[in-house]
Amino acid sequence: MTSDETREVDATVRAVLVDVLGLDAGRVAGFDEATPLFGAIPELDSMAVAGLLTEIEERLGILIDDDEVEAEMLESFGGLLAFARRKALN
Repeated sequence: MTSDETREVDATVRAVLVDVLGLDAGRVAGFDEATPLFGAIPELDSMAVAGLLTEIEERLGILIDDDEVEAEMLESFGGLLAFARRKALN
């Protein structure tokens, strides 16, 4: 995985958070790997998870199987980003 590919996935995941959840772009730009997501951001509730993952699939050209979706990947921005990188870059 090249640094350009890594940056592209990072930018895509951030854009999806802004577009799907309606979060402020400046706020999302400040997210680091430890930033908590599910349970900490009211906009990311159980109903929003499906839309978030569907949009990540579409923008990254990946397929996320139901059995791959685990709570840990949504606990933090780093968890979501690591999952997206694994799917998109492998």
